Amino acid sequence: MIRHLVLFKLDEGVERDDPRAVAGAQAFRDLDKAVPGLEFWECAWNITDRPIAYDFAINSAVADADALKRYIEHPAHQAAAAMWREFATWVIADYEF
Repeated sequence: MIRHLVLFKLDEGVERDDPRAVAGAQAFRDLDKAVPGLEFWECAWNITDRPIAYDFAINSAVADADALKRYIEHPAHQAAAAMWREFATWVIADYEF
C-alpha cells in the first residue's frame, strides 16, 4: 500500500470562504467517488490556527505505484489540482506502509 498525503497552504489574502477555495475543497471531497482504485480517502480543512499549520489536507491510500499513477493522471484529479493552483501551494509525501 502507498499512503498519499497532501497539505495545502492558501495563498496570501485567500480565505477558506473564497468561492475558489470552497469549490476546490468540494472537488477533492468528490474524488473518492470519481477515481477508481482509491483504497482510503479523506480530506478536510485544518482545525487549528497555528502559524506553521497548513490549511487543507488529503490523506489517502492506493494499492501500489500503478494505482498512484492512475490516480494522479485521472482527469478528475487533474481538474481538482488545476483549481487549487489558482489560489494555493502544496507539499506531498508518498510512502509505502
